[in-house]
Amino acid sequence: MMEYAVRIKNLSKQYPDFSLNNISLDIPKGSIMGLIGENGSGKTTTIKAMLDIVKRDAGDVEILGMDIREREQEVKEEIGVVFGESQFHDFLSAVQISGIMKRVYKNWDEELFSSYLSRFALPEKKKVKEYSRGMAMKLAIAAALSHHPKLLILDEATSGLDPVARDEILDLFFGFIEDGEHSVLIASHITSDLDKVADYVTMIHNGSILFSEEKDQLLEDMGILRCGEEELAGLTDVHVVGVRKNPYGVEALIRGREYVKRRYPELVTDRTNIEEIMLYSVRRDRK
Repeated sequence: MMEYAVRIKNLSKQYPDFSLNNISLDIPKGSIMGLIGENGSGKTTTIKAMLDIVKRDAGDVEILGMDIREREQEVKEEIGVVFGESQFHDFLSAVQISGIMKRVYKNWDEELFSSYLSRFALPEKKKVKEYSRGMAMKLAIAAALSHHPKLLILDEATSGLDPVARDEILDLFFGFIEDGEHSVLIASHITSDLDKVADYVTMIHNGSILFSEEKDQLLEDMGILRCGEEELAGLTDVHVVGVRKNPYGVEALIRGREYVKRRYPELVTDRTNIEEIMLYSVRRDRK
């Protein structure tokens, strides 16, 4: 029987100009879930509502088998959270941050934190205001991991990192979930990162979930079909997700790539990636 790190059911939040609509999402234990969607789609609102940072209007959230509203302190001891913006005061140093975190978390591990600082080449006594954006993100990730959480939640936390640093962080995530007891939820617009590390992908658009699936199965099922407009119009048995026109015809994101290849061998059907899936899905909705 599958165990879950996070179970979200019918999560809703209303704002004057935006609504989060009945978000349901399961993150299996020992996995990495990628949360995708364009800016303003609802990724951050979902994370803040599930963590009770913003008050949700409806829905149930279970994190590591616990209701955060009933067992807030216990849940917070077991999770590490990193948001895209800087999380520490500009005039604090890493040493001072460690002293503060030691008073916040029962399981704060100074030695582990120090080892992350060394691994990321972060100066212990420099003030946060002297850090680059990438260094500040590495510091936040080091702090999030240094109280031995079971669930790591990141919202655009790798966006300020160069490709080499991002690759290092992604390797860290692999090591984090290796024992099958730890899990990661990462909201990111850098879809190439999720192509590398995600086990599952959930897409949010206009406050609603478009899909939530196992990544490998999603990429195996979907494909890019290249053909003429008339040819596409004649494929009545093909599930077309989105279409993009070009001077030579059309490109369509389709479901059932293997079926289409067998049924229409004369047409070009290529593999796709998470970025293309997101772009075509949003294009379909806007049309």
